[in-house]
Amino acid sequence: MPSQAGWLDRLRQLNRRGRVPLGVLMSLLVLTVAAWWLTLYQAVSMDMPMGLAVRGGSEGMASGGMADMAMSGIAASGWSPKGAAVFVALWTVMMAAMMLPAAAPMIFMFAQAQARRNPSVAVPTWIFAAGYMLVWAAAGLGVYVAVQIGSDVATALAPDARARWAPLALGATVAAAGLYQFLPAKRVCLSHCRSPLAFVALHWRDGRLGALRMGLRHGSYCFGCCWALFAVLVAAGTMSLAWMLLLTLVVFAEKLFAHGPRVASAVGAVLIGLGLAIGSGATAMPWVS
Repeated sequence: MPSQAGWLDRLRQLNRRGRVPLGVLMSLLVLTVAAWWLTLYQAVSMDMPMGLAVRGGSEGMASGGMADMAMSGIAASGWSPKGAAVFVALWTVMMAAMMLPAAAPMIFMFAQAQARRNPSVAVPTWIFAAGYMLVWAAAGLGVYVAVQIGSDVATALAPDARARWAPLALGATVAAAGLYQFLPAKRVCLSHCRSPLAFVALHWRDGRLGALRMGLRHGSYCFGCCWALFAVLVAAGTMSLAWMLLLTLVVFAEKLFAHGPRVASAVGAVLIGLGLAIGSGATAMPWVS
């Protein structure tokens, strides 16, 4: 087998000479635009958010303030297979909208490498992308369970107890997400996400099953890189447009900008400060849906 350095040199040459198949490029663009359209439509049209949000809107804030913070939306309907399926479907579409722009270089690199081995490019490439999104769909199921448990706990508390614990829970979630930005696990996963050439060189598998395995592996690294940021999104309400757009830009900058690791550290510092401010009661969670 060729050495790792040999694989990297070969893939760099392929990257300079090869082109991403036009069909893959256009279909990825269409899929991303469609996912954003569906996500924005759902965010604007749905009556209540999915996640930790203010029940009762501005009127609820006026009457109960932080005492009205509770899990709502789909979580408020209670545990059910249908509710879980709807939640996971909406979550997966939202993740496609937010994550595919940052994952595009990896998908293109896979398509280029596949094109040099087999004229059939589209099917393996989209199997790779499907494996990537399967990881985020599985994460959505975990989020559904967490939101349901949080809903049960919140609704079991009296309003005055909820008023005491809600800012602490929110602040702890945001601060923990900021702290994770500095941990070794974040750095390791981010380095894999920022190095498509190295990922293909180290983890290439032939065939459609190999493409699925590669997609699952890359999705796992991506999840390891971003899960804490999306915990903030759940805390804000997963249909908060401001947080969706902000975190999409953060993920994109971390993975694609030259100083992505510095961006990750700066975001971590901001989140730690914001979490402490929310937990102490100095400020409310901004941009809650």
